[in-house]
Amino acid sequence: MLWEILEAFIKIVLIVVPLLIGLAYLTLAERKTLAAMQLRKGPNVVGVYGLLQPLADGVKLFSKETILPTHSNLAVFILAPIVGLILALVSWAVVPYSETAVLCDVNVSILYLFAVGSISVYAILMAGWGSNSKYSFFGAIRAAAQMISYEVCIGLIMLSVVICAGELNLTKIVEAQKDVWFIVPLFPAAAMFFVAALAETNRAPFDHAEAESELVSGFNTEYSAMTFALFFLAEYAHIIQMSLITALLFCGGWLPIIPFTDGIIPGYINLGIKTTFFTFAFIWVRASFPRMRFDTLMQLMWKSYLPFSLAWVIFIASVVFVFS
Repeated sequence: MLWEILEAFIKIVLIVVPLLIGLAYLTLAERKTLAAMQLRKGPNVVGVYGLLQPLADGVKLFSKETILPTHSNLAVFILAPIVGLILALVSWAVVPYSETAVLCDVNVSILYLFAVGSISVYAILMAGWGSNSKYSFFGAIRAAAQMISYEVCIGLIMLSVVICAGELNLTKIVEAQKDVWFIVPLFPAAAMFFVAALAETNRAPFDHAEAESELVSGFNTEYSAMTFALFFLAEYAHIIQMSLITALLFCGGWLPIIPFTDGIIPGYINLGIKTTFFTFAFIWVRASFPRMRFDTLMQLMWKSYLPFSLAWVIFIASVVFVFS
């Protein structure tokens, strides 16, 4: 019993520690990429090529004073970023990194991810309500409406993948793509999934929950130092996770990128390359597109994505039924 607990703890550490390091250097990669696209240098002072900048940012955030507004609901205010980061990390428990490397290989891992992703909106609502600030509250309401709307679309797209694979387990979904990646027959669904992932993670051009030009910083306006850092880590954890899930659902996960290299290149490297590509796409979109109007975003979901994704599920189900 003690050995099983120790083994589970070691597995959790092996997942969480590299993830936190990846989150830190994703911030550097984003700043460097945006700088290159805007013809400037970006961080280049702290360490060689700015490689120590994430460590300096971390020390700064965790050493500054945490300001607790006197008008806020302190219990909800403090609990919100903690809940946000915990939910961002808990969802990694069922994500497979290779055929055997997974912390908890449950048969309904898709449903688990969908449930945890839906609950994560409560952390933002808690932040907006606990701050007792009009900017924070408006940002939280925007985030809730946005995330709930696009959860519907993401759920329907995942359902089309489940219909094709005949499984709710992520490992088996990847194995079902040995002949052809699902991005080929399900390309419209894959494109919609990526756009919905941008809205789900509150990233540009759908960053209405933090709209600096309107809401200062949205739901995290009143947060500083360590509490702000927890929200920051949760956001970037969601970005990496959505990139990873996109690779698992549509691009064959750890299956080889180059044919006939199965066994030569480790599966986790293939998965890492695919995840890095989609993560870079998140940054690329941020640098390329201006923020949409919020009403346009909601119309895109309810009048375009929802009818199309629902029709797509019916179409895929009909095709599978006819040819199975």
